[in-house]
Amino acid sequence: MLANESIKTRQLPDKSLLFAILAMIMFGWIMSFSASLAHFNSHNWFIKQTIFISTGLILGLLVLKIPISLFKKVSVPLFILTLILLAMVFLPSPIGVNVNGSYRWISFGFFNFQPSELMKLAMILYMAGFLIRQEKDVRRPWMGFLKTILIVSAADILLLLEMDIGATLIITLTAIAMLFAAGSYLTQLGIVVCAFIGVVFIFIINDPTRLYRLTSYLHDPSQVHQTWQALIGIARGGWFGTGLGGGIQKYSLLPEPQTDMIFAVIGEELGILGMLFVLLSYTYILGKGFNIAKIALKKGRKYSSFVAFGICTWFAMQITVNIGMNLGLLPPKGFTLPLLSYGGTSIIFSIISLAILMRVDMESRTGYVKQRDYV
Repeated sequence: MLANESIKTRQLPDKSLLFAILAMIMFGWIMSFSASLAHFNSHNWFIKQTIFISTGLILGLLVLKIPISLFKKVSVPLFILTLILLAMVFLPSPIGVNVNGSYRWISFGFFNFQPSELMKLAMILYMAGFLIRQEKDVRRPWMGFLKTILIVSAADILLLLEMDIGATLIITLTAIAMLFAAGSYLTQLGIVVCAFIGVVFIFIINDPTRLYRLTSYLHDPSQVHQTWQALIGIARGGWFGTGLGGGIQKYSLLPEPQTDMIFAVIGEELGILGMLFVLLSYTYILGKGFNIAKIALKKGRKYSSFVAFGICTWFAMQITVNIGMNLGLLPPKGFTLPLLSYGGTSIIFSIISLAILMRVDMESRTGYVKQRDYV
């Protein structure tokens, strides 16, 4: 007999984790405004980001009231819906939006919705349920692994058609990490990871812009414009920075200062201390998050554990790549910095995902009995 999961007791979110997340959101709200001062319409950017953050917080509060079991039930239709949205970006205007030759957005009038951000969360919710279902079919490992590849490939193909290699890497590597954490298909994983690296390499060498960035970086990172300008800004900041709003690299020198390169703006204006604040805050949030996944697994809540692990893995990879890119440790790529960068879809789904993480923690500390992990 499966345990009933209808027993509930009231539980509040972890106060220290909630405070750390809210502090980062407020910090990002201020820094994204400072980084956008180079634009004549910076106040419009500020108002939009305020609306995006408010929307994310409202949705996050609603998510805190939703049982994780409901996310498990809707994970399949949500994944299918997200695939449809990924395909809709190729529709002609006014639905599909073309920005600098890339089709990655759907226009909703006030803002452009980016389905790839939703896919990051949808893939995690779906893969967590898929791993639970596949536990019953251990006799045919290649068949189960083939199903996994088909699921991930369905999203990857659409993302690669959009030429969004960054989102493709994050989503694929998150799914692979979840498989590895579940102890599933380890032999098959090694083979497919090698094949995936080969496919990404082919896409890079067939795109002159990406190939130039990679070869320039490998030859001399300082030759890459974004990297060089970011390092100049960080060097100007020293220990204490030039002061909030006092940076000059964002004025036409540093590309995308309010999104991809916001960490360099933080380094210039708030110095090493500002960058350490960001690094320590992320470390604390992710440390708590992975611990939440561990505790959920110990309590037999495998679906919740896989979801928490997937969310933390996604954040960890995106944070590492973005900061590494700003510090010249990795080639430049279009990755936003979660909770800090400007962007509607990114900030909204980052907040929602962290709310799901806190919900996992709340259920682990309440009277909810074991989930129906084996249904």
